[in-house]
Amino acid sequence: MGDFHGMEIVFADTDSEFRPYLEEVTRRGRLVMRQCASCGLLRFPPGSACPWCMSLDGEWGEVSGKGTIYSYEVVTQAILSGLAGQVPYIVALVELDEQRGKPREGDGLRLVANVLKPDGTPEDEARVGIGVRVEVVLAELADGVNLPQFRVSAEAPEGSVWRYGVRR
Repeated sequence: MGDFHGMEIVFADTDSEFRPYLEEVTRRGRLVMRQCASCGLLRFPPGSACPWCMSLDGEWGEVSGKGTIYSYEVVTQAILSGLAGQVPYIVALVELDEQRGKPREGDGLRLVANVLKPDGTPEDEARVGIGVRVEVVLAELADGVNLPQFRVSAEAPEGSVWRYGVRR
């Protein structure tokens, strides 16, 4: 399918759960999530059944791509050799705005992705923290293949921000 930092990227034609997601992100430039036709909740990863009500019915719908960093890590030693030149980089668990605290308090629609600067390089650790607002950017992973990544938003955090290694 393509090459990313010297690593071959392949998406199986038989992947019925992620293929529609990857096609929307790549071909149409939209961040989408699977929405249950029965209970209306969004889910990611998509899966064949809703984890909340077990319905097998659902549709893909576009989401805003805005959210808050729920957790993060600073990768200082790349496991994949193709990413060695990118370290340090931030991998964040982003909670999207569309479903915060649903279906119960503490639940949310969350997506794992890198946090990048506008030029596509890894964001500086000092600008990232739990509670920082982010927005999706569809980064070209390989020729014709996009992957949702995030960049720090101009929106102010709703509360305090926690950063690794910063004493209060």
